[in-house]
Amino acid sequence: MSSETSSKPVFRDLRADDPDPETTEISSLCFNCGEDGVTKLLLTKIPFYKEIILMSFECEHCGLKNNEVQSGDKIQEKGTLIECLISNALDLNRQVIKSDYATVKIPEIDFEIPPQSKRGEITTVEGILSRCIAGLEQDQPVRKALDPDSAQKIEAFIEVLIETKSLKKQFTIMIDDPSGNSFVENLKAPLVDPALTTTHYERNKEQDHLVGIYEDELKQIKEEDETEQDNEKDENTDLLTDEVLHFGTNCPSCNVPCQTNMKVTNIPYFKEVIIMATNCDACGHRTNEVKSGSGISEKGVKITLRITDPIDISRDVLKSETCSMSIPELDFEVGAGTLGGKFTTLEGLLGAMKDQLTGHNPLVCGDSATTSVKERMKEFNQKLDDIIAGKTFGIHIILDDPAGNSYLQNVYAPESDPEMEIVYYERNFEHNEELGLNDMKLENYEED
Repeated sequence: MSSETSSKPVFRDLRADDPDPETTEISSLCFNCGEDGVTKLLLTKIPFYKEIILMSFECEHCGLKNNEVQSGDKIQEKGTLIECLISNALDLNRQVIKSDYATVKIPEIDFEIPPQSKRGEITTVEGILSRCIAGLEQDQPVRKALDPDSAQKIEAFIEVLIETKSLKKQFTIMIDDPSGNSFVENLKAPLVDPALTTTHYERNKEQDHLVGIYEDELKQIKEEDETEQDNEKDENTDLLTDEVLHFGTNCPSCNVPCQTNMKVTNIPYFKEVIIMATNCDACGHRTNEVKSGSGISEKGVKITLRITDPIDISRDVLKSETCSMSIPELDFEVGAGTLGGKFTTLEGLLGAMKDQLTGHNPLVCGDSATTSVKERMKEFNQKLDDIIAGKTFGIHIILDDPAGNSYLQNVYAPESDPEMEIVYYERNFEHNEELGLNDMKLENYEED
């Protein structure tokens, strides 16, 4: 493969004037006549939505044709559980992106749509209910003839769905997506929506298999490799702080093979961290991620900084992947895991947060966003730009990290900073549950 070919994005924008869309042809068995047909594949992406794979099969022997669209989404590092309280007509009209792997539940009526019963779709809460009602009604005439009892029970449940759709009483819709690629519209965007809760979680083995990840099967091989490398690691640990390591990966934006650089470093007055940075030559996408090199701290930490000078925006900041951030004056809050781990400045962190808000969720940007959402985003972005430019003072930026692995530079170190408050606190059960500590045995684990 030439360097020119390898530098092109795997999923390219679909354009009518593209002279070389790079379709792939594969000889495939025709299930109709048993002869060989041809399947054509085209990898492209829908603007502000996701990557897709277009497939077209044709058999020249029997004339059978078939077209199909499959998701090309990358699997996110964590699964997503979305809960939304539906209490009025606006809530029913919330836009929903449901991936192939998502399970939809309405606990109040014991209703569930399993994953892969339908391909991923863009719809609304009302659209999900309407489609279910129509699907159940479609086969009712046959059921009434063959199994009247079952038809009567289904008819009763259809009435429950109709009442739910008409909002006889409020209900909760839950979308559990192990792939992390489902969304429900935030009607208050970019502010916090009190009716909408999004939680990110670690997948279990069954969920990994559902999304096509079988890491456990490689566990034995990895353990053997780690055993062989343990002695070398012990000898070279001190050298890592002076060395930049390189390993191959794929660009998170265009999937082109690229290189990630990793380095272990020490932050003064804090701790050791691991910094990883990726730069894609094909599309120009850049990412950096930071992970703690010393595990979870004994206590959580909450850091509050009052912006009083333009130089405050230049402070170094380490935001771990378990840290949430809020700006009370803007009624703005983002949960843990939104940006992953970041080692940058406050200016860089706020800029990355702005890019994430305007580019990651297709329901607050592009063709999927409503006019009111676009106006609110424009107004919010202007306020955020003023903070980044050092034009707004008196606001507070709060970092809350239950793992205790986040840091904000004290420009007066080693003296205390009059504009910054640092509070260490004991984690509660919910914090430990989110960090996975409730399932760990931290004492006398040798006995097991």
